[in-house]
Amino acid sequence: MVEAAARPGSAERETLVDVKHLKMYFPVRRGMIIERTVGHVHAVDDITFDVKRGETLGLVGESGCGKSTTGRAVLQIYKPTAGHVVYNGVELTTLKNRDLRNYRRNMQMIFQDPYASLDPRMTVGGIIAEPLEIHHLAKGKAKEEKVREMLRIVGLNPYFANRYPHEFSGGQRQRIGVARALALDPEFIVCDEPISALDVSIQAQVINLLEELQDRYNLTYLFIAHDLAVVRHISDRVAVMYVGKIVEIADRTELYDLPLHPYTKALLSAVPIPDPVIEKRRSRIILQGDVPSPVTPPSGCRFHPRCPFARADCSQSEPLLEEVRPRHWVACFYWKEIAEKTPMGPFSSN
Repeated sequence: MVEAAARPGSAERETLVDVKHLKMYFPVRRGMIIERTVGHVHAVDDITFDVKRGETLGLVGESGCGKSTTGRAVLQIYKPTAGHVVYNGVELTTLKNRDLRNYRRNMQMIFQDPYASLDPRMTVGGIIAEPLEIHHLAKGKAKEEKVREMLRIVGLNPYFANRYPHEFSGGQRQRIGVARALALDPEFIVCDEPISALDVSIQAQVINLLEELQDRYNLTYLFIAHDLAVVRHISDRVAVMYVGKIVEIADRTELYDLPLHPYTKALLSAVPIPDPVIEKRRSRIILQGDVPSPVTPPSGCRFHPRCPFARADCSQSEPLLEEVRPRHWVACFYWKEIAEKTPMGPFSSN
């Protein structure tokens, strides 16, 4: 994929989605006859970020860190345990079902697995038309024409509307999922690892489609992924998650050229770069130990048990996410000293 052209800085844009102190805890229950709650999974634990209108915010991290849960909590698919989600000036967490449904037209999701997210008993036309029927936006010939239009927009034959999902490849199924998300003309779309289940040869096609649609309809994306090369290509800004916490947020170029959090440095050091000159001078950060359990997360900084730069106070106090450089936020007590020891990121051209 060719590197995307630079887009306007996020500071110049209006905030569309504003997330503050978001928490999503899932109870852990035991007992055969009488269930009792013995703990909670801290899937998302007090995170704050925003998404500007028309931008793509990439959300990256290891599997199980809370990325997908964050996306679902923002869309109110999961009712957050605590915190605020403000969409276009409206607090979503306090809305009742009927009022929330009106805003769901503007917020959609593209799911990770195109083999599981499409009902095999419904035709493609029925899948794409379902949101139109739920929101009473079209019926009869108008609905059929809208379905055909959506198929054309995502690059599929409009006559495929009468076929079933099992007749399509993974890439085609994901295009159907994109068409379904676009049917209501949304402003904001959560892309939950939309290419991770696809062949590498198909991934670029789907990414290019998402970029074309964003330019055409001025869409805003929260792009969840673990492929850092893809996130670098499509995102304007990138947020890094670790065990339910956001540890760093920065503009795409800033984060990849000058990562400040040791976890971000470790993630980026694992990305292969097809340039022998850069690859030769890179230093890899090999993390020791396993990812902590979100049921019993570590005290203080979540990353301190695996951090090669950790000190005693890292296990006692939790660092706050603070703006340490213009539009660059990091949650680390010793980011400045770490940056001096490892000043450049693996993607830096210097």
